[in-house]
Amino acid sequence: MERIAIAIDGPSAAGKSTIAKLIAKQLNYAYIDTGAMYRCVAYYVKTNGIDIQNEDLITSILTNIHIHIDQNNNVFLNDQNVSGLIRSDEISMMTSKVSSYQAVRTFLVEQQRLMALSGGVILDGRDIGTVVLPNAQLKIYQQASVKTRAMRRYKENLERGMEADLEAITKDIEQRDYQDMNRAISPLKKAEDAIEIDTSTMSLQEVVDEIMNLVKKVGL
Repeated sequence: MERIAIAIDGPSAAGKSTIAKLIAKQLNYAYIDTGAMYRCVAYYVKTNGIDIQNEDLITSILTNIHIHIDQNNNVFLNDQNVSGLIRSDEISMMTSKVSSYQAVRTFLVEQQRLMALSGGVILDGRDIGTVVLPNAQLKIYQQASVKTRAMRRYKENLERGMEADLEAITKDIEQRDYQDMNRAISPLKKAEDAIEIDTSTMSLQEVVDEIMNLVKKVGL
């Protein structure tokens, strides 16, 4: 049975990572959280007091950044487990900025392609199907309304014991959508051969079932 590459793209808080992890578990695939990799860069920039606008400086420090994701989806930045630390709304906004820099994208895309070489992988992000893995055998574009995504992020923050302001989260998501869709380098967009799934009114299990059916149609 061929082990394929699956790409899931879509806007912030569309539930891509949650779905990708569930699909990976069912298929016994490796899950590569590309968004977490960009968040690691943003977190490194923040904790080292680097100006987020200083693209040249950020470019120069990329070789100091070493990212590892273990089998339990724990994210390590220079051997520090930052899985929870990189999920704040502040880091989300900083991530949108650093991911607009060409050097950052080149640095991480190269690593992501190496991780996906052997197949049997599922990656989610903004440009997986269009840039990172344009030859992925299955491409999904996972969408949801801003209202739905804001409520999901609001509930996630409360569950993590973080401060949560629904109105502020809604504005952050709208701003991030604009930044991601209008950046000059690898903007968020649906690949021509991607299958769009709007999860606004779907349960997690319904989304998983739909994608698993699509996997079967690929011929596995």
